[in-house]
Amino acid sequence: MTQTTRPQKILVVSRSPDLASVVREAAGDVETDYASSPAEGLERVRASRPDIVILGPLEPPGAIWQFYGELRQGWISRHSSVLVVELDYTADSHRILEDEYLQAGAGAYAVTGRPLVPRDSLLAALREKIVSKLAQRKNRLKASIAGPGKFCLIWEQIPGLGAFEMRQEMVLENAGKAGRGGKICSISVTDNPGGNPAISNEILAQEIRKLGVEPLVHVAFRDKSRNQCESLLYQLAAMNINNLLVLTGDYPSNVAFQGTSRPVFDLDAVNGLQLITQMNRGMEHEIMRKMTTLAPTDFFCGVAFSPFKQEEAEVMGQYYKLVKKIRAGADFLITQVGYDARKWQELKLWLKVQDYRIPVVASIYALSEATARTMNANLVPGCVVTDRLLAQVAAEAATPDRGRQARLDRAAKMYAIARGMGFAGASISGLGLPYESVEYIIRRGEELAGGWEGLVGEFDYPQENGFYYFQRDAKTGLNLENPGPRTQKPAHPPIYYFSRAVHAAVFEPRSPLFKVLQPLARLVDSSRTLKKVFGSFEFWTKAVLYGCMNCGDCALFDVAYLCPVSQCPKNQRNGPCGGSHHGWCEIYENEKKCIWVRAYRRLKAGRRENTIADYIVPPCDWGLWQSSSWLNFYLGRDHVSRRLGVKPHGWHRPPRL
Repeated sequence: MTQTTRPQKILVVSRSPDLASVVREAAGDVETDYASSPAEGLERVRASRPDIVILGPLEPPGAIWQFYGELRQGWISRHSSVLVVELDYTADSHRILEDEYLQAGAGAYAVTGRPLVPRDSLLAALREKIVSKLAQRKNRLKASIAGPGKFCLIWEQIPGLGAFEMRQEMVLENAGKAGRGGKICSISVTDNPGGNPAISNEILAQEIRKLGVEPLVHVAFRDKSRNQCESLLYQLAAMNINNLLVLTGDYPSNVAFQGTSRPVFDLDAVNGLQLITQMNRGMEHEIMRKMTTLAPTDFFCGVAFSPFKQEEAEVMGQYYKLVKKIRAGADFLITQVGYDARKWQELKLWLKVQDYRIPVVASIYALSEATARTMNANLVPGCVVTDRLLAQVAAEAATPDRGRQARLDRAAKMYAIARGMGFAGASISGLGLPYESVEYIIRRGEELAGGWEGLVGEFDYPQENGFYYFQRDAKTGLNLENPGPRTQKPAHPPIYYFSRAVHAAVFEPRSPLFKVLQPLARLVDSSRTLKKVFGSFEFWTKAVLYGCMNCGDCALFDVAYLCPVSQCPKNQRNGPCGGSHHGWCEIYENEKKCIWVRAYRRLKAGRRENTIADYIVPPCDWGLWQSSSWLNFYLGRDHVSRRLGVKPHGWHRPPRL
């Protein structure tokens, strides 16, 4: 994990420096700053964004209430909690007025009427209020997932179409029940699930916070350009919504207005994590030709991971991409839906062997027959229900309660196994799952957790000819630490070997031909006619060989000479999405193999499959669209040349309209 936690801060604004001394003593290790006037205080609030602003006596009389109003109206300052300390020396007493009462106009609220002297009275009251306020401002989901010995519970909610529909009403009703029940740490809100249009989840997340539960907002990059992603993240930060599940997203469905929506996929999950990590550190932007560092955000980011793949290439591709996600800044993982306990433990064991100390949340889905059939048919990409499990669920559905008790007990047993395996928590979901059923799953799961090993055999649903990363432990039914055999045959297409040979001779900076061709590229780039002729030759050559779309920022080198722009519907440059099924692309099942399955098999021929995890590929630079990628490479303009250290020469951008 690369994210650093933003330290909590307190600012004291008062003409009395003695109050600042008392606050520092009461606050302990919490960073405490002091300002002697409202003007200085407002400047410091805007610069450091303290968690609590404590107001003491100010000049002239009444200035404290005017300043409080300014704090509440300010775009930056309104995010700080406020305490007002009134010192009445004539009555030898003090009062601490809380922000909630000040907003309501109840300025006479008195926390304590104890004498001001000795000072310990004020000190104890301040310490109590500071601890309480800082605890309220802490990210409860983060504390629960990352906290040792804790088991975080998330309840997934799926908003639907429309602004004033019962689906949205139910989401908020469930959140209210979860808040009152006290067992659920977070409500997870999906983002256009299934690629269908739905109400924006950040709107519901804001309402969920008011109900006393921490929201976990899914951010899918399917529908958004990188500008939109960045704008959305600014919005979420301003709303104090900091928990994100960063996803590539399902491919758009065909229920959008007048047909299928155009997929965007400008960023993948890895690139999105890089963006968020930079924002958490304080992102730099050039504004009016001057570099400006933006205020750091405090996002806590999870990513999805599917251990439930069938083919060796699919499984290994998921793990290679996970390396990149962790490197890019993922703070926790949530598994996809599956019912193979060995696959759950495989992920935990892989993290242990690789020495990645990142918490994992297990997905637990209360499986109805209708949903089981949908998942079995691969209509929910990434979720796995085998034929044998489907038959069992169908038999349960024939009972008088239509399988209700069986699916709740199955979910409770999964809860117990997740507890026993050392997962950091569970994300519970299910179509129309009421809160009472969630409580049952939790209660029954806790009862079963002590004997979780005995439940493993009930979740033995391997896929036909399924690949496992580790060898099977015959005693437990789980895994040994020994890697399993990798028997998938490599691929040997002639185009791959031809491409590698051309690359070594022509595009390797250390090759003799590169040193000859680079000056020639500069000459071609200096002439509009030569550049046009050269670009046409390149395009038609690569269109025939690779299906080139002339993006100008070529990723053939990164995907074993397969084009992710023309051959991957989601433009995945850093590894496979989670939607492939038995090696097939989720969009073109039984028609086209996932390009990362094909890339893995090509690379395996030279024992280079591990190179998939070597480096993070940046998103396509669309400023190079419809320009020559060969010229861009030789002249140091594209992402590959930057990675290889080719010095840039000139620059090309399309004219602004």
